[in-house]
Amino acid sequence: MILGLVFSLGGLAVLTLASDQFVKGASRLAVIFRVAPVIVGAVVIGFGTSAPEMIVSGLAAANDDLDIGVGNVIGSNVANISLVLAAASFVAVLPVRSATIRREAPLSIAAVVVFAVLIQGGLQRWEGVVLAVLLVIVLSMVLRLARRDDPLTEEVEEMLGHEVHSTLVEATRTLLGLVIVAVSAWFIVDGASRIAEELDLSGGFVGFTLIAVGTSAPELVTALAAARQRETDLLIGNLLGSNVFNSLAVGAVMGLVGPGPVFDTRLAQWGSVMMIVIVVISWLMMMSGKGVTRREGAVLLTLWIVSVVILSGGEPSEPAAALAR
Repeated sequence: MILGLVFSLGGLAVLTLASDQFVKGASRLAVIFRVAPVIVGAVVIGFGTSAPEMIVSGLAAANDDLDIGVGNVIGSNVANISLVLAAASFVAVLPVRSATIRREAPLSIAAVVVFAVLIQGGLQRWEGVVLAVLLVIVLSMVLRLARRDDPLTEEVEEMLGHEVHSTLVEATRTLLGLVIVAVSAWFIVDGASRIAEELDLSGGFVGFTLIAVGTSAPELVTALAAARQRETDLLIGNLLGSNVFNSLAVGAVMGLVGPGPVFDTRLAQWGSVMMIVIVVISWLMMMSGKGVTRREGAVLLTLWIVSVVILSGGEPSEPAAALAR
């Protein structure tokens, strides 16, 4: 139990620092190679902040702990739009002005719904292929519809700054960040399995809570920084983009490397329902014209607590239960 906590908490702490460096390095490399800021905001940052979920969930699926991987995806999607968005709303009111964000919100909802439907009964390899194809389609749509004069472009430029960066330094930062993320992810998955066994919890619940909150730390750091600088379009765009990557890219990786059943049916069913409900409610808040205020943030935070209570009664996953016996 103690070793599991050390592995999980230590791994999450290292992962948070490493993923932040990975996102920073990847974004700066994109600027060095003259990638348009709108692409950096829509793709590079969204992918980078989802890298922890992808590696953790991919390793879990490869180790026949698909419940942990699925719990991580559902929990991260919920945490992004409840915990992270709520925390940012406590720093500043979050108006939604960008047309890009208004287009990305329905795509984010659609991605979440597709993932929720496909994981019912488990995740098969052909479903992983479907998610990968949908990811390519969604990215193509976002990039085709994005406008260079969108406010999101200006906010990305402000976040990255105008300093001249070294290609070698940023490439090293990106590569080392990714390697450390991968190593820390292994410790997180191993620690989570130990905790689930010792406490007789489902791997899905551990993935939904401890791991998901930890792997959402990069989004939280980015969101708080953007909220303080009033870069709300970048903030919300990052969260919506992260949910798209979580649902489609991470889902595709799990389906391709570790297809199988999801033993925690409460997670697959009620977790999916709560995920969709929270994402839709947050979208309605964004489209209300007032943006996301502290009051709305409190509502989202309450919904996260409710979802944790609902999923706390899940049965231990089959691999963990078998090892415990």
